[in-house]
Amino acid sequence: MQLAHKKILLAITGSIAAYKAAFLCRLLIKQGAEVRVIMTPASQDFISSLTLSTLSKNKVHSSVSDGEAWNNHVEIGLWADAMIIAPATANTLAKMANGMADNIVLACYLSAKCPVFFAPAMDLDMWKHPSAINNIAKLESYGNILIPVGTGELASGLVGDGRMAEPEAIIDQLSTYFDAEKSLLGKKFIVTAGPTREALDPVRFIGNRSTGKMGIEIAACLANMGAKVSLILGPTHLSISHINIRTINVVSANEMYKACIAEYNDANGAIMAAAVADYKPKEISDTKIKKKSDDMSIALERTQDIAAALGKIKTKDQINVGFALETNNEESNALGKLQRKNFDFIVLNSLNDKGAGFGGNTNKVNIYTKEGKKHSYPLKSKKEVAEDICQLIFSYFKSK
Repeated sequence: MQLAHKKILLAITGSIAAYKAAFLCRLLIKQGAEVRVIMTPASQDFISSLTLSTLSKNKVHSSVSDGEAWNNHVEIGLWADAMIIAPATANTLAKMANGMADNIVLACYLSAKCPVFFAPAMDLDMWKHPSAINNIAKLESYGNILIPVGTGELASGLVGDGRMAEPEAIIDQLSTYFDAEKSLLGKKFIVTAGPTREALDPVRFIGNRSTGKMGIEIAACLANMGAKVSLILGPTHLSISHINIRTINVVSANEMYKACIAEYNDANGAIMAAAVADYKPKEISDTKIKKKSDDMSIALERTQDIAAALGKIKTKDQINVGFALETNNEESNALGKLQRKNFDFIVLNSLNDKGAGFGGNTNKVNIYTKEGKKHSYPLKSKKEVAEDICQLIFSYFKSK
């Protein structure tokens, strides 16, 4: 059993679905896991702490202080191999997304160094609200793992989203995670993500629309599979926190190049998902460039080609994965880049495909290998695309 001897911190918040936590706790124990339970005060309106302490055979905490002793949320958070917040209400998700800690569940969440799974539970209108959608996306960008909601019959007789996943489904996802978690254990990867900015003056820069979401999802997937990841991240509003990820923030293409060279020698490979500027201004003004009455031209020069540089020093034991975002002659351009830069795989996505490209939560890719194989995928979430890429990386090392 994949959960045997695993330390699971089960956190329960104030939803009508809290009754399912008793079944989940029982299944975890049956799988051989050691379970500790924490509860928000609101959750006790729906299920008794006595029930959960009996099932888990551990004292249940609902406050950082019970009047007699201090319940060390840091120690509790560090104890776990995984934390499961089930059910996770819309209120709890909003507080998690914004770093609030006004109860023991949130305090433990902020202290946890383990993977955190969360199983939302709310009514359909709340589930569909843009603020709830944004909070869930933000939590996933932090490296937390969403357990998809189930479907249930609404009062109207219609089937709708928002119902907490069944305990059996949560067990399945947790088991899958621990089954895959060690598949890249001992490996180290560089992942580049986001845009670069090439300064014109202290105010202006040349940049692009990349948010870094695709690269961040790849970094999270590799980390969840046990690899250590150096995430070299250009300027973006997105970020991620994961025990296996070290983020190196950069701005320019030159900074990204230097970081990649410094990290590459002891890495097992590099996944280059960043949208790096091909050109930069030859000269950067020390002061803001003033508007003139006539036209202005800017002299540009090539930036250092990071992928080509790593391709030249790549050994037979390393893997390099590149990306090609194209608008025309997509396949020929991608295959040419695959050869020129000594990639093992190249991930092609086209701006002609609806749902692909910068800024969104989905992508549609074809992956080409240096052996001439082509893997085609339908439109998927970027998280799912990252999983497809990481599975190919895993297969590559497994075949060695």
